[in-house]
Amino acid sequence: MTNNGPRRVFGTTGREVAAVGQGSWRAEQADAATMIASLRRGLDLGMTHIDTAEMYGSGAAESVVGRAIDGRRDEVFLVSKVLPNNASRRGTVAACEKSLARLKTDRLDCLLLHWRGSYPLEETVAGFRSLVADGKILSWGVSNFDVDDLEEVAAIAGAGLPACNQVLYHLRQRAIEHAVLPWCEQHGIAVVAYTPFGETPGIFAPRGTEGETLHAIDAAHGATARQVALAFLLQHRNTFVIPKAAGLAHVAENAGAAALRLTDAELARIDAAFPRGKRPRDLPMI
Repeated sequence: MTNNGPRRVFGTTGREVAAVGQGSWRAEQADAATMIASLRRGLDLGMTHIDTAEMYGSGAAESVVGRAIDGRRDEVFLVSKVLPNNASRRGTVAACEKSLARLKTDRLDCLLLHWRGSYPLEETVAGFRSLVADGKILSWGVSNFDVDDLEEVAAIAGAGLPACNQVLYHLRQRAIEHAVLPWCEQHGIAVVAYTPFGETPGIFAPRGTEGETLHAIDAAHGATARQVALAFLLQHRNTFVIPKAAGLAHVAENAGAAALRLTDAELARIDAAFPRGKRPRDLPMI
């Protein structure tokens, strides 16, 4: 039995989607039974937004996700991504059909261009439109797009598109706050934060300014430092996070972040401990 969990409107789709979702990067490297159980437990806890990609394990992660959502597909807002080298008009359609087969479903709720490649965006958008017309995807978006890329794809696709931009965003990497996040907020586009704990999350150690800040705040809420970190990212009304489901305990911890509300003073304290720095020339990505 699932619960709804805290949800918010996903960009211009009009659909309410779990603010805290579940990622699957490197899912194929984990024990399959544990990963499947974690994803299913996440669904029980309302984390019905599941993200994957054809790149992850060359499709193996999609297969794991497909097993996890078997019998529960209608509960899930399911997202996958097409690689840039497959993102011609025909290639986008073919890649999506392969993803659908691995996921054992007839549709994706959203399909993203993983990052910008050599194919013209017009071709990729044409592929997306074809898939929407055929009911194979319900919406589409992009990933790792800076403002100039977003403006270009929006000019091609029209108002309200893309539905989302999935980007690298965590306490030590706040580059999107300079321009990408404001642009997406202005245009009603969802921002999905991948790797929301960072690649080497040493920030959660109890010593040092960063860790001490997080632990002081988590103690005030009866929460955890990881929950505080996610809550900081979720302060923006159109932001979603997709931490990896790495085990039953972590899944429950991630789910608990959705209901945590930080005070203005706490947000300011975190901002001071994790300064966003200057705007980089290129948008960071991994």
